[in-house]
Amino acid sequence: MSNRIYVALDTPDLAKAHAMAGKVRRHVGGIKLGLEFFMANGRPGVREMAELGLPIFLDLKLHDIPNTVAKAIMALRELAPAILTVHAAGGRAMLEDAKAAAPAGTKVVAVTTLTSLDGTDLKSIGCMGDPHEQVLRLTELARDSGVDGVVCSGEEVAAAHKFWPKGFFVVPGVRPANGVIGDQKRVVTPRAAIDGGASILVVGRPITQAEDPDTAAREIAATL
Repeated sequence: MSNRIYVALDTPDLAKAHAMAGKVRRHVGGIKLGLEFFMANGRPGVREMAELGLPIFLDLKLHDIPNTVAKAIMALRELAPAILTVHAAGGRAMLEDAKAAAPAGTKVVAVTTLTSLDGTDLKSIGCMGDPHEQVLRLTELARDSGVDGVVCSGEEVAAAHKFWPKGFFVVPGVRPANGVIGDQKRVVTPRAAIDGGASILVVGRPITQAEDPDTAAREIAATL
């Protein structure tokens, strides 16, 4: 992949998302569409965004019983996303069924620990280990389940990559050295994430909220 940046278009406004993607398409490698976009625009919205010619990362973080997740993914097959997310916490059977249901060309990646969570947050939901331990535990589960890779923060990607050298690693929440952290708690710079083993980076606000999104995307890409 010549450009590892996927721009996160977290908006319910299809016209706004399409316009933003059009502005930055020369300096990103793909488009990430999440729940906010999908709930507002559904499959027709994804198809319209795909017409721009960039790979689509459909970030729905599916998490349910295995049969339900498999059927949900089968309902999305016509979209043939480049990347699709499920939650690793759904367990091995769910991960196996998710991969089996996905189109051949779709990478299924398992979300380990959200970058908005820290050790205190994990303890509040019954996970006694720190984020690093939880990420490695779920990375092992994902690897053994046959999915393509995991989503983890830049702080854990080096250890996860060392544990699973052939895995596909999605790193969200990266911020330029002078960027605003916002609601993320475990962040690194784009260069540090790539050096740690990231396969692709998900970048949202540092690009979409920049005065000149195209320039911002170009500047981030130049650091890689």
